Amino acid sequence: MEQITSVIAFWHDVVGPERWFAHDPALDLEIRKRFERLWRKAMTGTLAPWEHSAEGALALVIVLDQFPRRMFRGCRECWLTDEHAREVAARAIECGHDLQIAGPMRQFFYTPFIHAEDLRAQEQGVRLFEERMPEGAIHDARARHLVIRRFGRFPWRNAVAGRRSSDEEAAFLWAGGYDWALKAQGPRAAA
Repeated sequence: MEQITSVIAFWHDVVGPERWFAHDPALDLEIRKRFERLWRKAMTGTLAPWEHSAEGALALVIVLDQFPRRMFRGCRECWLTDEHAREVAARAIECGHDLQIAGPMRQFFYTPFIHAEDLRAQEQGVRLFEERMPEGAIHDARARHLVIRRFGRFPWRNAVAGRRSSDEEAAFLWAGGYDWALKAQGPRAAA
């Protein structure tokens, strides 16, 4: 229980909404120092009992989905536990754990779906954001869905993933890539 509380408090209080999605190398290093061992335990399934509570399931999803994106930014390892995070999130949603978490922290049950290079997962993520989060929170989900619908993958991952970009993907990246997809959604509503 102490580790669950530590993850939730760190993500909510120390990192907080203003830094959740910001590029911050110092924060990335801090997360790696504090939580890499815990992430490696989560990879093995050792933390599966966390799924029995809403807070535990949320902490596990954050460890599997958000922390590796920080700890291994720019490396393939950052996506290593994406599928595991999606599976944990799906089970948590199925038993209603997500609805027990208030405010913006709830979105972290849904981000594993919008991180997927899979149209079905994207559609599920968009639906979850539409149904269970304030209107302003859907912007990123719709932008990612648009990219997957168009390319079937995230072109900005190509270099790190060792994939060759198509001419269309290269043009998309040159035109702004993800920022273009965000702008294509229109003005952001207040969250």
